[in-house]
Amino acid sequence: MSEETHSEKAGFKFPTAYTVLFILLVLVVIATWFIPAGQYDKAEDGEPIPGSYHSVPQNPQRIIADGLLAPVNGMYGLQAEDGTVSIYNAGSLYGAIDVALFVLIIGGFLGVTMATGAIDAGIGKITVALKGREKWMIVILMMVFALGGTSYGMAEESLAFYGLIIAVMIAAGYDAMTGVAVIMLGAGIGVLASTVNPFATGIASGFAGVSIADGLVSRIIILVLGTAIGIFFVLRYAEKVKADPSKSLVYDLKESNEKRFLKMGGSDAMPAFDGRRKVIIILFALAFFIMIYSVIPWEDIGVPLPQWDWWFGEFTALFLGFGILIGIVGRLGEAGLSETFIDGARDMLGVALVIGLARGISVIMNNGLIIDTILFWAENAVSGLGGVLFINLIHLLYLPLGFLIPSSSGLATVSMPIMAPLADTAGVDRSLVVTAYQSASGLLNLVNPTFAVVMGGLALGRVRYDKWLRFTLPLLIALLILYALVLSIGTFFPNSIVF
Repeated sequence: MSEETHSEKAGFKFPTAYTVLFILLVLVVIATWFIPAGQYDKAEDGEPIPGSYHSVPQNPQRIIADGLLAPVNGMYGLQAEDGTVSIYNAGSLYGAIDVALFVLIIGGFLGVTMATGAIDAGIGKITVALKGREKWMIVILMMVFALGGTSYGMAEESLAFYGLIIAVMIAAGYDAMTGVAVIMLGAGIGVLASTVNPFATGIASGFAGVSIADGLVSRIIILVLGTAIGIFFVLRYAEKVKADPSKSLVYDLKESNEKRFLKMGGSDAMPAFDGRRKVIIILFALAFFIMIYSVIPWEDIGVPLPQWDWWFGEFTALFLGFGILIGIVGRLGEAGLSETFIDGARDMLGVALVIGLARGISVIMNNGLIIDTILFWAENAVSGLGGVLFINLIHLLYLPLGFLIPSSSGLATVSMPIMAPLADTAGVDRSLVVTAYQSASGLLNLVNPTFAVVMGGLALGRVRYDKWLRFTLPLLIALLILYALVLSIGTFFPNSIVF
């Protein structure tokens, strides 16, 4: 079925990612007129001081002047003297421009690599080698992405893998939804169960006054069981689609996705996997290996390896350099290299715009001075509770908080100094509050429309947001039950080292 035929038959079409995010932005602007403005006093390091919440003059945002400017400010990360704009936003003082530029360069890098025929040849080799055993690709890849998520909080970095993984899944007889799920759910479940992630568990543990090793057992249990549940969930869907392609949630895009991601007419058109293309695949893999190595905080996790502390500026330069090198090895020529790189970057322009819109929502909430008020309401809601009820209410409260502050490090910074001391009055170890925060935040960020990784990944995979919600809902329920049970059991273990 063609896209045009589908559109004619559809009586209602869910809005695009741009429309969804713009509607949310307008709703948040309206909320700044009704939610009381307030702030916590901040310590020198910017940490909120518990019990210091106070009302401040209302700072309602305007739909035209502020709403339209918010994505721009979100991109640049502009900051005023009063601390407004993006201090609670995704762990970056520089806004989203670095992430958006990274996405554009990744598009060029992938475009050049695709033009050499190396990806097509490699996909052909993989599909032949794993013929009849394609499901093991899903198992292995999801485990790899889960390790990235749990160790260093793999999120924005995963955007670089979508083109390749989706192509592999389609060539194996699955669909684009399967490719998106392998990456987003694999890395997302890993982040949900962050074991030693310094950007989530490390920051939150520090503000909670506990060691990053406290509560490690419970997080390992969530990681192992959660990853197993996720793999089972994706495998079941993928095998159903392979047996009957019409069962695909993106069946209406089947033909266009095959043309877009595979860029070849069929198995007979696959280029030979010769020596030059093998070198290109090695260079392609090396670029990703360097990126992954460069962000792992080796010193923080006790591994005696050089720590580079790279971020998106270095990532962008890395893939720009490797894109040029691959074009030279692939003998594309000066004109061919330039044209294919620009064409690849152009394909990612929509994703870059989605990232800016998503960041703008957080800018509005912060400038409207309503984030601290919502945290204060959460603080009052859990005061005086004990045990199992306390920890379960904490993780439920972190779901809307995660929606408002999609950055795991930002959420830890503004909430943990307030939430962690409440655990003492409930007789619950503070490490469980850390686990509750990261599990709830990670669960929500599997579908959070204010999280640029979700909307960007869906845009890359050409998956509508409503279809992603429909696809993930059963898994979300299963994961929520899993970590709620682990947290509840943990309240009976006062020694945080044990659980």
